[in-house]
Amino acid sequence: MIHRINPRRSPSPLRTNRKGTVVLFGEVLADIFADRTVLGGAPFNVARHLKAFGQNPVLITRLGHDALADEVLDVMSENEMETLGVQCGNNYPTGRVQVHMKDGAHSFEILPSQAYDFIHPAVVRMTALSVNPKLVYFGTLAQRNEISRRALKSLLRSTSAAKFLDINLRAPWFDEKILKQSLQYADTVKLNAEELAILAEMFGLPGSEPQGQAKELMSRFGLEKVVVTCGQEGAWQLNRKGNKVEAGLKDRIISLMDTVGAGDGFAAVCILGELLRWPAAQTLERANAFASAICEIRGAIPDHADFYKPFTHEWDI
Repeated sequence: MIHRINPRRSPSPLRTNRKGTVVLFGEVLADIFADRTVLGGAPFNVARHLKAFGQNPVLITRLGHDALADEVLDVMSENEMETLGVQCGNNYPTGRVQVHMKDGAHSFEILPSQAYDFIHPAVVRMTALSVNPKLVYFGTLAQRNEISRRALKSLLRSTSAAKFLDINLRAPWFDEKILKQSLQYADTVKLNAEELAILAEMFGLPGSEPQGQAKELMSRFGLEKVVVTCGQEGAWQLNRKGNKVEAGLKDRIISLMDTVGAGDGFAAVCILGELLRWPAAQTLERANAFASAICEIRGAIPDHADFYKPFTHEWDI
């Protein structure tokens, strides 16, 4: 197996004049819809949003040597995203997911043995040592293979930056061991209400009230903050002092296309709020608004940078 940057693209130099460097670890893949293919993967989506919001995301992932890898690198180049964390290899394809739509909701058919399952630990450590991130973002899907799991552990151990865990439970690609280890490294955890219920059952969190379950989860794993999204009902956040902040969705008509990537958009704004030190209520309100806008487009990433302008203007960033 070859562990190197794609020779068809040179890694871009780290732009140290950017506001905030965030290292994002995990999958890049293509969501295959019935009528088109859309680049995705939570780390890639969050990185793209953060770049549009004026931050400096450094994506650590692995691609194959195929046309889809070329497309990913082209999109990153067009959007001036750093590529120094992108590995490529010959043996496995760039990730793909089949998206099935029904009544405005989506389900995923995630293929095994994709390139992001084989992120090389030593290369990850070198990348981590070359940057000084303010925050590290990671999830659960890219930990399904031991090789990428070791790479993530190397990354998390190599930096004292804040750790943001985005729990995206995609059956059958998670288990109690992976979740426990992930939670032990995390400072902030973001998940949806259904995922909180799954964790409550898995870890035997007492009671049936979500806030109490979140409080116990924080206590058990030493978390600083838990953020829970609740779809059309908005979101809420609990910090280690037990303070709860809630934010509902503003009343406006949403022309729902699909919900793919809404959670990733929400996570990106949560990270942005942490970097820019926004108040918790303001961060949740803005994350809700951006996630709602993502639901109005097909797929997780807008086709044009103009999509971001109303948000960067209103938020003065």
